[in-house]
Amino acid sequence: MAAVKPDFVPRMEGLDALRGFALFGLFIVHMPELFELYWAHPVTEPTQLMWHDIIFTVFGGKAFAMLALCFGVSFFIIMDRSAKRGQDFSLRFVWRLVVLGVIGLLHGLWYRGDILEVLALMGLFIIPFYRLKSNALVLAIGAFFLLQPWMIFQMVNALNGAEWANKPMGFWSGTVPEAYLTGKSFIETVRMNWVDGHPFKWLFMAESGRLSQILGLSLIGMVLGRIDFFGQPEKFAKTRIISLIIAAAIAVVLFYQKDKLTGLMPETEGMARPLWGAMLSSWRDLAIMFTLMMGFLALYYSFAGKLLNLLAPAGRMTLTLYLVQSIVFVPVFYSFGLGLHATMTQTTAILIGVGAFLVQVVLAHLWFKAFLYGPFEWLWRAATYLTLKVPFLRKNSA
Repeated sequence: MAAVKPDFVPRMEGLDALRGFALFGLFIVHMPELFELYWAHPVTEPTQLMWHDIIFTVFGGKAFAMLALCFGVSFFIIMDRSAKRGQDFSLRFVWRLVVLGVIGLLHGLWYRGDILEVLALMGLFIIPFYRLKSNALVLAIGAFFLLQPWMIFQMVNALNGAEWANKPMGFWSGTVPEAYLTGKSFIETVRMNWVDGHPFKWLFMAESGRLSQILGLSLIGMVLGRIDFFGQPEKFAKTRIISLIIAAAIAVVLFYQKDKLTGLMPETEGMARPLWGAMLSSWRDLAIMFTLMMGFLALYYSFAGKLLNLLAPAGRMTLTLYLVQSIVFVPVFYSFGLGLHATMTQTTAILIGVGAFLVQVVLAHLWFKAFLYGPFEWLWRAATYLTLKVPFLRKNSA
């Protein structure tokens, strides 16, 4: 197979920086969450609880959602660039997702909270929508999935007394396996990640509405790519500000009035009210996510662009940095390593997380002085094209 040329199309650095910001948000949630071991012994001390609540209110569920939206933008860019070369990339993109799924599956043996496998599967569902030319229709379908249609269907059936609809969500009874907390065997941790962590992750993603949310956000991201939202930012200055104001207003209302709005649902012994509350939480998190995103972009394309663009190299190697974060810190918290899950405070975890991410940003800047892709990005690209003839070193560094 012929050598695969690197993409010399000018990068959308605003998109890269946004992806870097989302990666920071995901990491700064994982750190006080102690890579999922926090839930074995939640904090009660007021100061520590305050820091935990701040981080989860700002980034919990929002950074992940932002990455899903960026995933949709990237999907369109890849498909569109191939189409302009006269190539249909659909089957190749399916294979690309299979490769990502394999990486996620292996990563999930190390850390049960892996999201790559989830993005890979949900990415398959957005491919048919690429051929749908109406942006309004794609946005409407995306919004439909963001409304959590399955939860609505279940809630209606719960109100009508359906037994299946009134069963508690399965992930509510989930616990942190003892192997993570006290076991000393790495093999036992890997086994538990597969037999317990893997099905629990998918159960949570399905029941919490994350799968529907990922699909909706990916479709919206595809439309943003199609209208060149990141390629021609000057055209969308007013759109960003209006979107920021609307999203912030909705976020404030849902943040302060969620309990009151939840109370509007009749209280029964079943699941109707919990499902309604879960939907409100999902919409609140989306509003906060869009507020973060549009606020970040408004700052990026104005006076803070030079500063925020420091995140762009990290955004170009999101896959690598995401994997490295868990490779380094899972052993810090889990029992087969240092086992610090029971002793590290929320404050310490957050400070270490901020410091570690700053180191990653510096390393990303240094890396791209010599290389065209991050190491796992290069591996993903090489596997996509089934060739090792993918340029890696920059010419002036070769």
